[in-house]
Amino acid sequence: MGNAWALYVSDPQGTPNPLKEPSFDPLYGFSSGRKERVMIATQEEMESAKLPLEDRDYCAHKLLKYRACRADVWPWLYKCHHEKHDYLHCEYEDYVLRMKEFERERRLLQRKKRIEARAA
Repeated sequence: MGNAWALYVSDPQGTPNPLKEPSFDPLYGFSSGRKERVMIATQEEMESAKLPLEDRDYCAHKLLKYRACRADVWPWLYKCHHEKHDYLHCEYEDYVLRMKEFERERRLLQRKKRIEARAA
C-alpha cells in the first residue's frame, strides 16, 4: 500500500499529498539556486500533433520526434529505435526527478514535525 497507507493512516502529517503543490519553497536548501525546467514543445505543436493530455509533459518534444519518425519510416519501425530510446529515457529521468521531489517534500515535512515536537 506504501504511500497511501502513510498518507491516510500511519503518518498523515509527515507524508505529502501527491495531488497537491509542494508546501515548501522550491529554493529552500539550494544556496546557488536551481535550474528551472522549461517546456521545449509548444502548445500549438502538441495540439497540432493531437497529443493526449497525459503525454503533454517535459518529454513531449521527444515524443513528437518519435511519432514523426514512425510516420516517416512506416512499416520499418525498428529504424526509430534511437528516438524511442531517447523518449523513454526522458520519461524515466522525469519520473526519477518527480520521485526525488516527493522524497524532498516528505523529508521536509518530517523535519518540520520534529521541530514542532521539540518546541512543544
